[in-house]
Amino acid sequence: MRWQGRRQSDNVEDQRGEGDGGFPGGIGRGGFRLPTGGGFSTARGGGLSGIVILAAIFLFLKFCTNIDPMQILVDSGSDGGSITPTQTQSPSGDSSVKNNDEMTQFVRTVLAETEDVWSGIFQAEGQTYPAPTMVLFNGQVRSACGFASAASGPFYCPGDRKLYIDLSFYNELDKKFGASGDFAQAYVLAHEVGHHVQNLIGVLPKFNQMRQNMSEADANAMSVRVELQADCFAGIWGHFTQQKGILEAGDLEEALNAAQKIGDDTLQRKMQGYVVPESFNHGTSQQRMTWFKRGFDSGKLDSCDTFNSKI
Repeated sequence: MRWQGRRQSDNVEDQRGEGDGGFPGGIGRGGFRLPTGGGFSTARGGGLSGIVILAAIFLFLKFCTNIDPMQILVDSGSDGGSITPTQTQSPSGDSSVKNNDEMTQFVRTVLAETEDVWSGIFQAEGQTYPAPTMVLFNGQVRSACGFASAASGPFYCPGDRKLYIDLSFYNELDKKFGASGDFAQAYVLAHEVGHHVQNLIGVLPKFNQMRQNMSEADANAMSVRVELQADCFAGIWGHFTQQKGILEAGDLEEALNAAQKIGDDTLQRKMQGYVVPESFNHGTSQQRMTWFKRGFDSGKLDSCDTFNSKI
């Protein structure tokens, strides 16, 4: 992945050395899961319409729930269900980013690339993309979603619209899960940004509302669809990153390998020797690879309708 020398995001809070409490989130939605600076052109995507994906979600909400789908775009609840612009924190100067090692530069660059891509997609629909803030921490951190420890992995908190990552996770991803490579690492970050997009268009707020009245099995099944859509959104980011000429040979395989290594079935088989399908809440290895690749191949939001598709 040719990331060196590209723009780095200033939407970063470096809290390393400021450890707090501890609360697990897991790899994914609550822990591991586009005029732009990077020269993104929506014309290259071909038919990327936010209206299409919103319509698909609206259909799901209309026919599978009692929720008024049009309320999604006007919902301004604490979990950030609106697609309208919001104030994002943009720290400036080296004081906000204490360390500037290569990995820090890398994640700041990847975050900047997600900002460029998703800003272009939102702009094509006449909207402004409110970029999330990335919080770097060591060991433990406090978020609007509670306390988190490094053991939880990277996570996105819809309550404060921030994504959190302890960069030591990448070493674990490589050594423990066998998922190495810079594009595998970028996929992890892009997945969490995918949850931010879901939060903006109303998917996360509605899911969090719906699961309060769901059985555990039904909530897990719906969670899988949420997670797979975030994988697909990560794939869309990868699609436009490839068009910029940033990707190198083998990068796609790195991301697919990472998706395979963190599938629910693979993790359960590795950790406990057997699988419990009804407990899956992120998707199988095959599902995660399939949906990332679907977004990567198409670059289209309407290809990521996990709610009305067989997964």
